[in-house]
Amino acid sequence: MAAVAQLTLEDLRAGLGWRKQLDKLFVIVGLLVMIACLAILAILFLDLVRDGASRFGWDFFTSFPSRKAERAGILSAAVGTTMIMFVTALVALPVGVAAAIYLEEYAPKNWFTGIIYGLLALGLFVYQFGLGQSVLSAGLTLALLILPIVIVATREALRSVPKAIREAAYGLGATRWEVTRDHVLPYSTGGILTGLILGLSRAIGETAPIITIGALSFIAFLPPSPVSGEFPFLNFEWLRSEFTAMPIQMFNWVSRPDQAFQANAAAAGAILLGMTLLMNALAIWIRYRFRKRINW
Repeated sequence: MAAVAQLTLEDLRAGLGWRKQLDKLFVIVGLLVMIACLAILAILFLDLVRDGASRFGWDFFTSFPSRKAERAGILSAAVGTTMIMFVTALVALPVGVAAAIYLEEYAPKNWFTGIIYGLLALGLFVYQFGLGQSVLSAGLTLALLILPIVIVATREALRSVPKAIREAAYGLGATRWEVTRDHVLPYSTGGILTGLILGLSRAIGETAPIITIGALSFIAFLPPSPVSGEFPFLNFEWLRSEFTAMPIQMFNWVSRPDQAFQANAAAAGAILLGMTLLMNALAIWIRYRFRKRINW
């Protein structure tokens, strides 16, 4: 009997040792794959920078698109992208957070609540609501695109809040909304912002959705300014303005045979990729800062 027990213990130790070796192997393979992917990304980024190096300059950022490659710039595309991202964030954050709070804190846990969102047809914004081919249509479309990312990230952030915090607040007489507002949301803010920024970093490079709703490939003007000189000092006409964006501008330049336009596209691609990497880095930094501030 003792021999059988000893044999079983030895087998258990051997099995645990084998599993530890598999875990180490998995970590090593994962690191190698990550390093390889980062190396490929770095090579592609440096290739874009090399091809577009001749176009990097202040004039490239402050000039409108032109039929002459040496005079073409990304001003209207950059402004359009910024405005679209602003509308996207303004819509996706409250809707995504509200949906996640309902699903995680209020909704009954069943198969139906697992269905979060669906796709929206082109005709709803552009034709049914009469928004036309505008900045607002593009922002709403991309907001719908990233809503699943925001909702999932927010739900995970809400789940990470220990149940002890909720139970302590309930024990002191707080309502469910007071617990959510005063305790759950403050502790999960870092994860929520991280999800929003990661969603925006995906949306900023999207081409197909905004082409579908009618983004223009050549615009030599800027939308109306959102700030006016008269009370209430805000102007919302820019939401209904026609627009272009960085991916659309790149597509326009790439489709031209002139090599000079290829350099423009490479420079714009390097800038767009750099913006995406900065947004992802910002998401990591925000998550780190909020985790550091929270002392469970």
